Parts: sequence; C-alpha cells; structure tokens
Amino acid sequence: MKQTSKTKPADFFPYGRLRRAFKQTRRFAAVTLAVLLLPGTVLAGETTVIVMLGDSLTAGYGLAQQNSLPAKLQTHLRAQDLDVRIINAGVSGDTTSGGLARLDWALADPPSHVIVALGANDGLRAIDPALTADNLDRIITELKSRGIIVLLAGMRAPPNLGRDYATEFDQIYPRLAEKHSVALYPFLLDGVAATADLNQSDGMHPNAAGVDVIVERLGPYVIKLLNKN
Repeated sequence: MKQTSKTKPADFFPYGRLRRAFKQTRRFAAVTLAVLLLPGTVLAGETTVIVMLGDSLTAGYGLAQQNSLPAKLQTHLRAQDLDVRIINAGVSGDTTSGGLARLDWALADPPSHVIVALGANDGLRAIDPALTADNLDRIITELKSRGIIVLLAGMRAPPNLGRDYATEFDQIYPRLAEKHSVALYPFLLDGVAATADLNQSDGMHPNAAGVDVIVERLGPYVIKLLNKN
C-alpha cells in the first residue's frame, strides 16, 4: 500500500498497542521484582537456607557432626516436611565480638533466615554486658538491612558473676528482640543447663541427648518463623 500525505504510520504498524503492551510488561516486571525482594521470600520449590551463627554450642563441641545442633535441627525440620538447609556457622570459643567480625563470611551463602546464638562466652568471660548488647545490636541491624529474618536465641549469665551482672546480661536478649521486632527463643539451653545427664563431662556443653532436648524446644519457634513466610 502506498503511503499518502494523509496516511499516518500507525495505519501500517500498531504503535499504540505496542506502547500499551510495553507499559503492562514493565509494570508486571516491577511488581514481580518487588515480591522477590521481600524479606524472607522463598520461591516455590526452593530450599530455605538458614544460617546458625553461634559458638561451641552451635559448632557441636565434643560431638560427632551429625549430633551437632544445626544438623539435628535440620533433620527435625525436614521431618516436618520443611525443605530447609541449615548452615553451621558456629565457632568454638567465639564471643559476640567474634561473631560480628565474621558476619560477612558467615553469610557467604546468602540465607533467608539466621538464628543468632551468641553470648555464652561473653558471660563466661564476664564481658561488659553493654559491649555484648552493642555487638548483638549491630549483628541484628546488619542482618535486617539485608532482608534476612532473624531468630535471636537468648543466653543467661553464669550464676557466679553476681545478681547485678546477671540482671543486666539477661535483659539483653528480650530488649533487643523488642527493639528490632525479631523472634526470641528466651534461653538456648532451656531444659539442659545444669542437668548432668544431658551434658558432657565439662558440665557446659550438651551431649547428644541434650541436643535432642534443645531441638525439641527450639524447633517450634523455628517452624513458626518459617510458616510466617
């Protein structure tokens, strides 16, 4: 067809429809990207990656690797038909300062969730609770800035450090959980601490049976967190 002076280019090609289709595609892409960037978003069929950031209680001191807390917790969650992989980011002897210093390394395989289980060694070393609180605060702040969902596992001060120290130390975890609006498991060693048959000979590190108790009590908190997403 020969184009005349009165014939518009749109008579030969549907520019208007093309522009509308492009705008619709762009809006769809923007909405899809926004959904994918929501904190904790997990695509269908995708394994949920959880990092457990901790010390020897996480690392599995004195235990076979399959009896460590992350390994047994992973087995427990998978038995509940949850497709999860838990990365053991526990380092024996680590304090909250150490955990903060190696945070980037611990997140090298980007997780959607992190269980922060630090502070036991701070208490054993009588570290100033203000420093412990500041380190944990900075860890949680960084995790949230990356869109990572946090479960904070609390710890309690050793009884030999006195009431004043214990009061200040024990309040760190609920205060931070409230400040950052993150989930809190009040005491990582609940049901295990000071129970001889659930601990190794040092009286501080859980044995395999002790880890089972921790998993049984911690597990519902993790499941609840996962089911929110």
